[in-house]
Amino acid sequence: MTFVPDSDLRRLTPQVLGALVRRYGHFDTAEDAVQEALLAAATRWPSEGVPDDPRGWLIAVGARKLTDLLRAEQARRRREDRVARWEPPPRVTDGTPADDTLILLYLCCHPALPPVSQVALTLRAVGGLTTTEIARAFLVQESAMTRRITRAKATIKQSGLPFAAPAAAERPDRLTSVLHVLYLIFTEGYAATTGPALHRVELSAEAIRLARMVFQLLPEDGEVAGLLALMLLTDARRDARTASDGTPVPMAEQDRTRWDAAAIAEGIALITAALPRGPVGPYQLQAAIAALHDEAPTYDATDWPQITLLYEQLLARTDNPVIALNHAVAVAMSRGPRQGLDLLDKLRSDPRLAQDHRLHAARAHLLNLLGDPEAARAAFGRAATLTTNLPLQRYLRAQATA
Repeated sequence: MTFVPDSDLRRLTPQVLGALVRRYGHFDTAEDAVQEALLAAATRWPSEGVPDDPRGWLIAVGARKLTDLLRAEQARRRREDRVARWEPPPRVTDGTPADDTLILLYLCCHPALPPVSQVALTLRAVGGLTTTEIARAFLVQESAMTRRITRAKATIKQSGLPFAAPAAAERPDRLTSVLHVLYLIFTEGYAATTGPALHRVELSAEAIRLARMVFQLLPEDGEVAGLLALMLLTDARRDARTASDGTPVPMAEQDRTRWDAAAIAEGIALITAALPRGPVGPYQLQAAIAALHDEAPTYDATDWPQITLLYEQLLARTDNPVIALNHAVAVAMSRGPRQGLDLLDKLRSDPRLAQDHRLHAARAHLLNLLGDPEAARAAFGRAATLTTNLPLQRYLRAQATA
């Protein structure tokens, strides 16, 4: 049998972790056990072959590893016996394994954790992001994010939080953090902060999968529908965003026939149904912006004035520097590059954007439109030094020398 791809292991990881935490608790110790099970799979499967039930194999090995870790910590004997007797959770009636991923998602977003820690822990446990990637998503130092995740896992361990879906009355309190988590996972997958590729398809696909699960749970919630629509409308453009050699292709130059028409239709249907129900939240507004981009037959036909107005509504609801950056670009397209550049220059004093390549790349583009190639070259060069994504870095350097 062929070896299981990394994408499949990434998909199985939160299921295995969720199964262990459901049965035994010990969130942080269970996470260590799952990592050891994955290492065992990487060592043994290439020579021994992939088992018929990779998920069950990982759960069984993880349970044994958890036994060892609990013994090392001098855990009580009754918990060791439970681990020794434990079997994988039963399959549901259609023959597919029970999936604890969504319950794990809610556990990570438990009110006992500060909101920022909820997001960080879920990205780590469910999304599979590294601490470096999570820190970049939060625009903070890696060391600070490491401490935050460690404290969050310790809180889970010490509090004895049950591994169970929250009651219906509790779900709204956790929903904001859950949606933000899924948004960040998707963003990292759609525009990877590091690595050799512009996309991490397994992450964006996982975010969409989880968003569908939450939508099935809360089909009348406008923001849940808005987030799923935003993901679909954005991911629909993925195939056109890179050339055959992996080089990024700006939206103005993309072949729109390569956009996923089915995903666009689904996203537009979701946001069209959600907007009239109100109230309108940030994800619905962003989905409406994405729909305007996707519905335009050409880049020049994009309804930039309407997009600008939608960004202004977003700015009234959230203090997000990236939203402010996107608003400045929309202003440049609808009211002229000088007005857009003035707004971008004001953002240069925001410490959350000072080391973000997107600010400098946007400035470079507008400076070039305004006839200042030397300043544009410097800004493109600065943007290239700030990104750790290799294809994007090459693209920005090429723009600097063009």
